[in-house]
Amino acid sequence: MKIQNTFTSLFTVACLFGFVGCKQETASTTPTPSVETEDHGHEHAEGDEMDHSVTGHGHGTGPHDGTIADWGGGKFHVEFTVDHDKTQATVYVLGGDEKTPVPIDAETIELNIVNPEMTVTLNASPEENDPNGKASRFIGTHEKLVVVQEYEGSMTGVIDGTPYSGDFKEEAHDHE
Repeated sequence: MKIQNTFTSLFTVACLFGFVGCKQETASTTPTPSVETEDHGHEHAEGDEMDHSVTGHGHGTGPHDGTIADWGGGKFHVEFTVDHDKTQATVYVLGGDEKTPVPIDAETIELNIVNPEMTVTLNASPEENDPNGKASRFIGTHEKLVVVQEYEGSMTGVIDGTPYSGDFKEEAHDHE
């Protein structure tokens, strides 16, 4: 009987802590920053208009209509876009303002997609204004990118010897 009372008491205390924790969590009014995003970089056929509004995580549509992820606590951002017809992904490196291209001294960026599972090595493909030896755009192809869907994964790269990684998640938007 003593063991049962001890167990019941511990269970009651655990439940109380659970309820208290829930109250504190729901009382918070400050949203927690996230590296997930709510936009997409799909190209769609003419007449397939998409709502590009963002309802959450603080990242809007990227300058190339792609999904933005955070690198380094907002110091850098990366924008994911995909062209299904070319089975091609493009990632742009951007500054803290999520708009300005930031050419980096890197040959590749790695793109990891969760479903369908794939890893794509994106090679430097400098934009016209990028200085010699640096690129703000990285392009790679994979046969699975032909699938038209909302992708989720991470983008990793190195800037000045420091590794960066950012998670992204495209989300469906209402057609107008």
